[in-house]
Amino acid sequence: MKPFLSSAFKITLLSGFLGALIAISFAIILIRGYGRNLPDHAVLAKYSPQITTRVHAGDGRILAEFKREHRLFVPIGEIPDIVRVAFLSAEDKDFYTHPGIDVQALTRAVFINLKYLATGRRLVGGSTITQQVAKNFLLTNEVSYERKVKEAILAFRIERALTKEQIFELYLNEIYLGEGTYGVAAAAAMKYFGKSLTDLSIEEAAYLAALPKAPSNYHPIRQHAAAVGRRNWVIGRMAEDGWVSQTEAASSSASSLTITGRPKQERVIASWFSEEVRRELKTLYGETNLYGGGMSVRATIDPKLQHIADTALADGLETYDRRHGWRGAISTLPLDDNWFDSLKKYKPPLGIQDRQIAAVIRTTPKVAYIGLQDGTYGSIHFEDLKWARKRLKRQRIGPSPKSVSDVLSPGDVVTVRELPNIQEDIPDLPRRYSLDQIPNIDGALVAIDPHTGRVLAMSGGYSADRSQFNRVTQANRQPGSAIKPFIYLSALEAGHTPATLILDAPVVVNIPGYGLWKPQNYSGKIYGPSPMRIGLEKSRNLMTIRLAEYIGIDKIISTADRFGLGQRMRPELGSALGSGEVTLLELTSAYAMIANGGLKISPSFIDTVHDRNGNLIFRHDNRKCQECIGPNADPLMPPELPNKKERVADPFYRYQLVSMMQGVVENGTGRRVRLTGRPLAGKTGTTNKSLDAWFVGFSSNLTVGVFVGFDQPRTLGPREGGGSVAAPIFGRFMREAWPILPGAPFKTPPGLEFVRVNRLSGLPAKQGDKNTVLEAFLPGTIPSANDNVIGAGLNENLGEMIPSILFDEDGDDEVREQDISVQDRTN
Repeated sequence: MKPFLSSAFKITLLSGFLGALIAISFAIILIRGYGRNLPDHAVLAKYSPQITTRVHAGDGRILAEFKREHRLFVPIGEIPDIVRVAFLSAEDKDFYTHPGIDVQALTRAVFINLKYLATGRRLVGGSTITQQVAKNFLLTNEVSYERKVKEAILAFRIERALTKEQIFELYLNEIYLGEGTYGVAAAAAMKYFGKSLTDLSIEEAAYLAALPKAPSNYHPIRQHAAAVGRRNWVIGRMAEDGWVSQTEAASSSASSLTITGRPKQERVIASWFSEEVRRELKTLYGETNLYGGGMSVRATIDPKLQHIADTALADGLETYDRRHGWRGAISTLPLDDNWFDSLKKYKPPLGIQDRQIAAVIRTTPKVAYIGLQDGTYGSIHFEDLKWARKRLKRQRIGPSPKSVSDVLSPGDVVTVRELPNIQEDIPDLPRRYSLDQIPNIDGALVAIDPHTGRVLAMSGGYSADRSQFNRVTQANRQPGSAIKPFIYLSALEAGHTPATLILDAPVVVNIPGYGLWKPQNYSGKIYGPSPMRIGLEKSRNLMTIRLAEYIGIDKIISTADRFGLGQRMRPELGSALGSGEVTLLELTSAYAMIANGGLKISPSFIDTVHDRNGNLIFRHDNRKCQECIGPNADPLMPPELPNKKERVADPFYRYQLVSMMQGVVENGTGRRVRLTGRPLAGKTGTTNKSLDAWFVGFSSNLTVGVFVGFDQPRTLGPREGGGSVAAPIFGRFMREAWPILPGAPFKTPPGLEFVRVNRLSGLPAKQGDKNTVLEAFLPGTIPSANDNVIGAGLNENLGEMIPSILFDEDGDDEVREQDISVQDRTN
């Protein structure tokens, strides 16, 4: 027996050795075969994940996020233990001890898969965290034994190249957790619980750890029961592994699964501003960094001013639209048994904002009864629709309605707004509404800090839902009389004063091939020699034309060029009346240089940009403060920063211009924006046939521009223009913004001499003169006589200077049509 046993033992030993040799050989062949051409695992050491770029408003709230994947990268040292152990218990409890693969788990998975192959069920993984890193970063999601072999080979290599902590960091920041969210921080903060990782409870951390297996199978709402079950399984594993006590596990498992998401109040809504920031970031850093670079951006926007801008613009456009009558119901429907189902199918029109869709059920002379899409009922009283005069052709409107039936009929589908704090007398109709309509006109508003160029607020139109077109930065329109301050500045720089007389008299220009051009003043009257101040305050075209010809269009373009507008002007007389197209941002920036004392600024939407590591890579204000650093820095003393801005206007002439523009607000075409005791300056602008309306103005620390017009240019209507349409929007904005940024009196440069002059003659006032103004003069320029009148006998020279388009002036009551004997020409 012993020889036999000895032989059997030898045979068994030999067979085992041969089997092991074959297995090792097979493994070597397998590793060599599959190990060739595998992705380079060394790239993981330099891994730079795609991280959301976040833009913050001036108050720190989120303005925008730019990303392809929802991910916030968090270093492993900042991930709390409860989150780490939840994932270890759920995915790989032996992570810190195995060499990259878990042989026991892998063996168990092999036997389970052999059973599943027979039944056609999906194969199970048994992958370690290291293997999942290999798959997520270097391989595909293909379900095959070949991928599993490659995954195992890469796992061994990764374990040799990286520490366990580095591997775990990659995993927790890369893992997909459903709803387009990658990484535990993004899932916790942005998608599920609206809180940071450090604030997560046991059950919340366990739910996140439950998701990697199959996020869609454990959706917290659609698959709530399965989600709770999987979460509780993870909690049980955490207790079994000793990470939490049985008491904590029981309490956590009994808690509800409540998804809150990110708190809505964190975000500032400013669509056009966000888009402008996106464009600038893309230009500076490219698309890859924009959507995955994890930059932290501080925007210049002031959310309070932005809200005021949006509200002022929208209300101004709605006021204009109502002033021009009722366009009628948006549709009609039969009042049969299915009328409510028909009403629910109506898709709200773009730009509906806080309005609702309603159907008129019946009418009486004083009340219209309506049904709304939400299944409730209400009423519109006559006083809440009496504005709705019928809109006729050529911007005319019909008579005021006498009863509800003059405006509405049963079956009309209309937009309405709920009226607050109005008690309805009829118990069955508890809510009261006003008839409303979405304006078909559009416009824009932008507010700039004139000393820095920081754009504090920007509203690019009535509704971003209706149109993403930004009328602040993308709409090129003719500014009309809003260009005139730069013509008058040219005259001041040429040695004239606000008291210089300019002839206000008829001008007839013979334009070869076009006939005669005969512009008029708003009133249709002529005023003879008038001081320059009056020409700007009253926006008189005849005076401006004569002044421009006298100074020379080349000189005017040179002046405008210093303010960033010269490239928009042609060497022709029409440029002096605003024929060159500009954007609202360009024109408002130019006015800001007048407001700040004559220093060049560039508008900016971004203050600073930091990279993903917190390094400052962009700062709009790049001045260095030597007093802010070093041992001698005094934290109690404000630093004196160097001012390197280029000067574009002499302070003396700039102050004279500002004084004249204050006169526009106090006595001229901008009287509607006057605020008692608050120094404001500005200028209206209206183009020919009232196609475009402008008001651009400023206080000492805020410059605001407003534009109103149809996207497809057409007349705003008779007697409509900058003073009646744009100026009220500016005025409302400044009234509400003043408590936030109160303006001080405009700075007066030393050396000017102030003399009270007669407004009509421009000469020093005599005793008893009532119509006077305190005028600023450079030494030696105070007039003793005004016998030199600019613009006498200029008609023969004007014919060579063909304007691109003819313009209305901004009259006291706004615009009237010009008397033009030739067809308008636009370029």
